[in-house]
Amino acid sequence: MSHEVSVNFIASHRINGTPYGILQFSYRRYRKMKLTDNKVEKAKTKNKSYKLSDGKGMYLLVTSKGNKLWRIDYSFNGKRNTYSIGSYPTIPLGDARKQLLEVKKLIEKGVDPIIYRKTSKETTLQNTFEAVALEWHTKFTAIWSPNHSKRVLRRLENNVFPWIGSRAIGDIEAPELLAAMQRAENRGAHETAHRIRQNCGQIFRYAIATGRAKHDISAPLIGALPALKVKHHPSITDPKKIGALLNAIDGYEGTFTTCCALRLAPHVFLRPGELRKAEWSEFNLEKKEWRIPLERMKQDSQHIIPLSAQALKIIAELHPLTGSGKYLFPSIRSTSRTMSENTINAALRRLGYTKDEMTGHGFRSMASTFLNEMNWSPDAIERQLAHCERNGVRAAYNYAQHLPERRKMMQSWSNYLEQLQNT
Repeated sequence: MSHEVSVNFIASHRINGTPYGILQFSYRRYRKMKLTDNKVEKAKTKNKSYKLSDGKGMYLLVTSKGNKLWRIDYSFNGKRNTYSIGSYPTIPLGDARKQLLEVKKLIEKGVDPIIYRKTSKETTLQNTFEAVALEWHTKFTAIWSPNHSKRVLRRLENNVFPWIGSRAIGDIEAPELLAAMQRAENRGAHETAHRIRQNCGQIFRYAIATGRAKHDISAPLIGALPALKVKHHPSITDPKKIGALLNAIDGYEGTFTTCCALRLAPHVFLRPGELRKAEWSEFNLEKKEWRIPLERMKQDSQHIIPLSAQALKIIAELHPLTGSGKYLFPSIRSTSRTMSENTINAALRRLGYTKDEMTGHGFRSMASTFLNEMNWSPDAIERQLAHCERNGVRAAYNYAQHLPERRKMMQSWSNYLEQLQNT
């Protein structure tokens, strides 16, 4: 039946005085305006861009370059604007119409859809794991040492951000974090794997406090990885063998700088890296103190080493040789650099001690073992070993209260070493 016959056939039927045939014609014309999947797919490129309307302000813009873009023209507060939905076929016709309905709802509520989308995107970006992590990191960098701050950020950048950094932090689930931990574990970085869980737990708890997450997904992962094996650095703890070691060190035939480093090591029992990087500016010989700034410490606080009479004697002997430079123990190749990290251990090997018998780190274990047996305060010993105090209030208390005891302890320890050497 032709369109004209349809109109004539039902024109005599009226509804509220309006011929029904005219209404039917209007409906059919409206239907012709509506797009179909077939029309959208087959829309051809022309010399100029053109529009295919779907009604209610929505249309498909077919550009001269062949792109098919969904657009919605709308008015808000008397101003005309265009809302971009996306491109076809990434967004099919049905999904474009759903977005049209959402846009209409926003306008009815008095909300400009373009501003709403921009605000939503900004909020989403602020709520990603990476954004929250960087915000957390920035807040704590002020109280961390520079080295620790760099380590934490590098750990996140290398092990976490590439996989879950762009995800909304509230949407991340425990298996995703476990996968990041296992990637580190599988390449043999077992300590890093545990640190990832620890740091991410801190980040999730920060997200909870700032209203961007509801759960700390790291909590169920405690125990998900094998516990780390405690590293025991080889050390000599037999008093007679300690005396023999000290005498062997005194007879060391290498460089005088290395000999002094070896002689000083048991009296201060620092980590080898902290010892070899010692700077003359850190020493106050009148106060009999060596203060290592926090940026050089493994833990994030300044460390004070009370210097015994024996330690001061070794330092005084070294001063004429290296005192005009920056470092107590400079490299033999350049005074602008410290001695190699392997120098102390290499010197011990030269003295005949294997890596399973004694290391530079072993002087710490040696001191800790004997000082505990001598019944010195555990707090004073731990503080002198520069182990981290987790409780901030207690750490401040230890710093203030244990220094006098540590002075006595360090002198007593040096006296004991001297006694063993002379026995």
